[in-house]
Amino acid sequence: MKTVSLSGSPRENVGKKDAAHLRAEGRVPAVLYGGDEQTHFSLDLIEFSKYVYTNEVFRFELDVNGKKSEAILKDLQFHPVNDRIIHADFLEVVEGKPMKFELPVRVTGNSIGVRNGGRLAVLFRRIKIMGLPKDFPEFVELDITKLRIGHSIRIKDVEIPNVTLLHNPQSIVVAVKRARGALDDEEEDEEEGAEGGEEGAAEGAEAAAGEEKAEA
Repeated sequence: MKTVSLSGSPRENVGKKDAAHLRAEGRVPAVLYGGDEQTHFSLDLIEFSKYVYTNEVFRFELDVNGKKSEAILKDLQFHPVNDRIIHADFLEVVEGKPMKFELPVRVTGNSIGVRNGGRLAVLFRRIKIMGLPKDFPEFVELDITKLRIGHSIRIKDVEIPNVTLLHNPQSIVVAVKRARGALDDEEEDEEEGAEGGEEGAAEGAEAAAGEEKAEA
């Protein structure tokens, strides 16, 4: 997981009026918890937004008035109308202490089932995990190349070393569903075999015709 640095300013007052004033100045009210004490601070909206509107996840090195802390982003609140970030919660990383986190799912490969007209359905955009932050990857990569129509990848099929997945093992993460007009994978195999047989028969007929001409 990538580590990025953010500088924050301590909040002198905590309340709705103070939060509204900070937002008007282009800052985001935030809180850091999980350690010995809570820290209330604010971040520059533009700088912080670089790490929010992306599919990547980060580990943050927060510097609030000279006090540095390692943290992960736990929760965000957005304005209901303009989607602007209005509050951020950070969870402090404590050495040796397991933490809960959500990793984004990244799908790779060209599925057999999709090539045959099936529809790819990604049911989990993020997977909840628990473990030590040092063991957290940047994302969960799932190769769907071999997925046929009706096949899926479940939580039990996902492996992340030294990390516990916090979902039902039978839950489907990604699947290839049947769509109207889709070709059965088995039919495709049969058609390929039939085409091969027809080509062989044609080649045999051409060879026989050539021998008859030669004899004549």
